[in-house]
Amino acid sequence: MPTRTTPAGSARPSGRSRADLIADSALALLAERGMRGLTHRAVDERAGLPQGSTSNHARTREALLEAAVHRLAELEGRVLTLGELLPGRGPDRLAEALAHALHRYLTGSTELLVCRYELALEATRRPALRAYYDEAGRRFRDPLVASMAAAGSADPERHALSVVAWAEGMMFACAAGSYHRAVPTEAQLSAGCAELLRGMLGTG
Repeated sequence: MPTRTTPAGSARPSGRSRADLIADSALALLAERGMRGLTHRAVDERAGLPQGSTSNHARTREALLEAAVHRLAELEGRVLTLGELLPGRGPDRLAEALAHALHRYLTGSTELLVCRYELALEATRRPALRAYYDEAGRRFRDPLVASMAAAGSADPERHALSVVAWAEGMMFACAAGSYHRAVPTEAQLSAGCAELLRGMLGTG
């Protein structure tokens, strides 16, 4: 059974800060109700905090969304575990690592994916949020570019973009698209990713 990394409920586990509780509650509301359901009052209620607590922490809606983006990146990092993208791996080993992380995400953290899409769309309308969203994305893109270079890519940036596009498309199809009831197995994901990598790297 995969470990679930999902937006939190109202209980606060020991060691979780109030800032994390507020951000987790914001993500939970995004997953359940969408952007319209995200209000300071609703976050207070979801988190079990006195009214006004969220406003004191994030006074504007922009600040609340930024907190959600940062927390989302942190939670996604736990699921995707960037340390698995070790440099020097060939295309098949790299495909296995990517497939393992992707399958873990698709089978245990689809709520985070819904939050990602809600925030990505909102970022297209808010330049400041766009900057925070893009900065968070670099935490995942940069290690992939480095891995592509180590695997022998002649154009690591372009090839990393192709891999990201493949992974993003797979995640959307399986979380919100027509394949949401038919998530590929880890072996299927690995085979598909290996085909892509071999084609780009000229190794098969």
